[in-house]
Amino acid sequence: MAFALSTMRLSSGAFEDGGAIPVKHTGEGDDLSPALAWQDVPKGTKGFAVICHDPDAPLVQNGAYGFVHWVLYNLPASTTSLEEASGTGTRGKNDFGKLGYGGPMPPEGHGEHRYYFWVLALDKATGLPEGLKLHDLLVQVEPHLLGMNRLVGTYQRG
Repeated sequence: MAFALSTMRLSSGAFEDGGAIPVKHTGEGDDLSPALAWQDVPKGTKGFAVICHDPDAPLVQNGAYGFVHWVLYNLPASTTSLEEASGTGTRGKNDFGKLGYGGPMPPEGHGEHRYYFWVLALDKATGLPEGLKLHDLLVQVEPHLLGMNRLVGTYQRG
């Protein structure tokens, strides 16, 4: 399946789709990953991956624009939510060069950025090693993608 939106729904108790991400989930706050929940999972799902990407960042890497804030994978099919500051799953490397979540922190004076939180449903449970960057994860999971959807939050540096 190509990378295309599915009927799966992703939400957060921290912010509404299109709404502002609270400071505690940013690099200016406590840098805690927000709680997420998903439903209407595609039939046959055996695992999940979660990504957070800022397409508004003025950076070109791997032929694409933006900045990767979170890469999380090896989530079993029984996982349909993540708590705030979750330790569930295997942490990939974000564009800060660190493992796990790195909250929004656009350059000063750069205005409001959009942050896309994605959940990917896979037809195979994964046992991938810690530290994969986004591109490497996508190469591994694309052949197993059953569906995906996103939740978009915004943040403007204070």
